[in-house]
Amino acid sequence: MHPSRHRLTLLAATTAATVVAGTLGTVVASAAAVGCRVDYQITNQWQGGFGANVTVTNLGDPLNGWAVTWSYAAGQQVTQAWNAAVTQSGAQVTARNVDHNTAIATNGSASFGFNGSWNGSNPVPGSFVLNGTTCTGAPPTDEPTTPPPTTPPPATPPPTTPPPTTPPPSAGVVQMEKLDRGLVSVRSGSGNLVSWRLLGTETSGVAFNLYRGSTRVNASPITGATNYLDSGAAAGSAYTVRAVVGGAEQAASPPALQFGAGYLDVPLQVPAGGSTPSGESYSYSASDASVGDLNGDGTYEIVLKWEPSNAKDNSQSGYTGNVYVDAYTLTGTRLWRVDLGRNIRAGAHYTQFQVYDYDGDGRAEVAMKTADGTRSGTGQLIGSSSADHRNSSGYVLSGPEYLTMFNGQTGAVASTVNYDPPRGTVSSWGDSYGNRVDRFLAGTAYLDGQRPSLIMARGYYTRAVIAAWDFRNGTLTRRWTFDSNSSGNGAAAGQGNHQLSVADVDADGRQEIVYGAATIDDNGRLLHSTGNGHGDALHVGDLDPGRAGLEVFKVDEDASKPSSYFADARTGQVLWSTPASGDNGRGVSADIWAGSPGAESWSSAATGLANTRGQNVGRKPSSANFLAWWDGDPVRELLDGTKIDKYGTGGETRLLDGSGVASNNGTKSTPALSGDILGDWREEVIWRTTDSRALRIYSTPTPTSTRIYTLMHDPQYRVAVAWQNTAYNQPPHPGFFIGNGMGTPPTPDIHLR
Repeated sequence: MHPSRHRLTLLAATTAATVVAGTLGTVVASAAAVGCRVDYQITNQWQGGFGANVTVTNLGDPLNGWAVTWSYAAGQQVTQAWNAAVTQSGAQVTARNVDHNTAIATNGSASFGFNGSWNGSNPVPGSFVLNGTTCTGAPPTDEPTTPPPTTPPPATPPPTTPPPTTPPPSAGVVQMEKLDRGLVSVRSGSGNLVSWRLLGTETSGVAFNLYRGSTRVNASPITGATNYLDSGAAAGSAYTVRAVVGGAEQAASPPALQFGAGYLDVPLQVPAGGSTPSGESYSYSASDASVGDLNGDGTYEIVLKWEPSNAKDNSQSGYTGNVYVDAYTLTGTRLWRVDLGRNIRAGAHYTQFQVYDYDGDGRAEVAMKTADGTRSGTGQLIGSSSADHRNSSGYVLSGPEYLTMFNGQTGAVASTVNYDPPRGTVSSWGDSYGNRVDRFLAGTAYLDGQRPSLIMARGYYTRAVIAAWDFRNGTLTRRWTFDSNSSGNGAAAGQGNHQLSVADVDADGRQEIVYGAATIDDNGRLLHSTGNGHGDALHVGDLDPGRAGLEVFKVDEDASKPSSYFADARTGQVLWSTPASGDNGRGVSADIWAGSPGAESWSSAATGLANTRGQNVGRKPSSANFLAWWDGDPVRELLDGTKIDKYGTGGETRLLDGSGVASNNGTKSTPALSGDILGDWREEVIWRTTDSRALRIYSTPTPTSTRIYTLMHDPQYRVAVAWQNTAYNQPPHPGFFIGNGMGTPPTPDIHLR
């Protein structure tokens, strides 16, 4: 049984609310005035345990270092904390700042969270003390403070006037990244299209002023879509943007990135090639990429996998060169390089890496499978430097296997554990030569509905095993392992795809693992299986906004099963399917045409374009690969190879031809990465240049009137960008419908770290 979720807010309470047997009482706010406020929220509770978030707001002078204390009345104990160092002596608890939240400005706030234990009752603390001052909710009347302005600034404030502090947003449940505006300027005709992020905590009440140098270019605050076409502006003009909240202009964003030719090149350092024990020479190409805020500055960095020219499919014998993983800033500074060593084979199915802030410290980590001879970005050795576990066919079928969490800022080893599941007997995975035993998948999922967990998996043709890991307090710990060989899990055997998806399919606030035709619940138990078997592609999202919940579109390889099907993501009920047709290698589902409601679905093996009821509504697109929101409307475009096309009933219209770039993964023709990584909600596309000396980021030059917060603050979309590099890359989908006739996007229940 899942624990029930409760939320409780304390605003300097003088009377305590008590939680007894899962029932919440009432909290009464004090009217007294001192110098701080504490918001204490019980976010979920289960038998013997609970989770809480705490936000401390400083209503006095600026602080550089803080400690907040409280006492429990019923023996509760803090067991695990994040974003604060928490100690407890008897009933008294003390939470102190950590490095990234030392300073709290006047009217600023800091947040942290923890898990705790309780027995019988769980009363909320009656008072809190911040640096010796009891918090009761309002600023002191006898000490100097810097209150927010009570009158709006002039229409064009002097650029030297310091802006007021932005009031902190209310804290939501799900931990997400604290991003900056991601401001970009893309040359568009004779002007510049400037676009920026609307954060997921800003779904109402926020407008913007855009500045070219010190000149405001908009006549009145921008309340619609977060983009502006600055017609006639010179190429290379410098821009900043400022939020306007309650009539008060806020701090300026970092300067816009310049896409003078429609793209930005991120310089790369190509690894030197080498030769294998059999004398085969190889060189390197930039391959799959991901993004994360590695240093906590609100800007994404890029994590890139380098693939040797002799990389192999698991079915192919032969030695391969080493796999390298690099981290780069958007200006091309290399932060670190990890060398996975000779005992990690190169190929699309071997190294799946995840980039995410798993411990909630505001900086992303990087996780991947490692082995004897792996060297971190700081030169640390994992295992033995001399061990060589490759056999004469180039496979690595013996020796230790590890899972390592690397510090995203330095590339240093943060935690290394044994990889789960171990290979065991090679033949138990379906063959004896090493093909199926080394089919790996990876992902990230909010299994508790609050904080991200790392997902690492092995096998899908026969046995399928999925392990969930938490990274807390500098250590990887296993949350659960799902094994199709275990009792009650047999329906998941042979159901995996060459990729996975992650989504809250049952709307309980916690995400599930959609492992091909089988779905694993957030607690590591089998939720359902369609039994339709292995396939190459699947899509999960609100594909049919006319019915409740999410849907799955999946293609299959089994000649005796449907070649594709459209199913209810919660139950696995197949809503419609297409006839069996052998190995159906490609399939896509998205709203690409405004002529029918909801998503259209199509695949290599089936004729025509299917609507949400499976009816043929017209011409099948000329590609069945990737997707991108690129032009001004909310209908999605076709991304294939190095081009973007607009679907039409009579043919496609070319919107972008990538110049001097190449796609990855052979016939899959996928980009290094595609997603909403900069600017407004539309998606960027990253390809490698043909010589792999740069990653070329393209961003749309087309204005839009649609206002949507950054898709990276939608939990389903954000984790989809994280798992996009896994095996057969697939495009990300949000947890809500974007397309023709869409409604207002739901406000995400998130807080930013």
